[in-house]
Amino acid sequence: MAPDPHLADYGWRDNTPHTEAYLYKPLQLLLRDFVPPPPAGQASPAPRPTVLDLGCGNGARAEALHSCGYEGVGVDPSASGIAQARRRLPSIPFHQAPADPAALAQLQLPVFDAVLSTEVVEHVYSPRQWAAAAYAVLKPGGVLICSTPYHGYLKNCALALSGKLDAHFTALWDGGHIKFWSRRTLTALLQEAGFQVVAFRGAGRWPWLWKSMLLAARKPLT
Repeated sequence: MAPDPHLADYGWRDNTPHTEAYLYKPLQLLLRDFVPPPPAGQASPAPRPTVLDLGCGNGARAEALHSCGYEGVGVDPSASGIAQARRRLPSIPFHQAPADPAALAQLQLPVFDAVLSTEVVEHVYSPRQWAAAAYAVLKPGGVLICSTPYHGYLKNCALALSGKLDAHFTALWDGGHIKFWSRRTLTALLQEAGFQVVAFRGAGRWPWLWKSMLLAARKPLT
């Protein structure tokens, strides 16, 4: 499946961070918990765990993964993001494609130890296709770690009382958020795709008013 030419391109630049700083630490901790990198200083270095960055933007996170002991591959529908990633990081494979099982199958990628997909699922028209794509490219026992803006009863009440609902749920952002997930609905999506949800973390701001949430979900061994 080719990228949809009608989707707004994000206009990535070299100096645009792929993931906001408040997500980096919980993302790194979850990745290390479930897919630890090989210990440094070994006489015979172990193979690096392989990670697909599904929605890689300009490749900034794939670069960070490489520096932390992982072997990264990036996929994104954004032409500007992939062009920036390839220019800056020619040693890392980057592919322009949507988060769709058929599109990823055409790339003939290997299976991965982990898939990362941060602040992506709220943008996609077909979240079941996104989940199925992540499931298809994982090894049995592999882990998907994803994040999306957090929505829960207390946060939604706080937004309503503060008068910021229009700004938060704006319909005026081309290419912006079109799905608004709670822990329960995102868990249901991942379980429907065949995953076993194994971890949840909130990120940014205060508990139950988090900016984002992260879920780790494992593909069963059999």
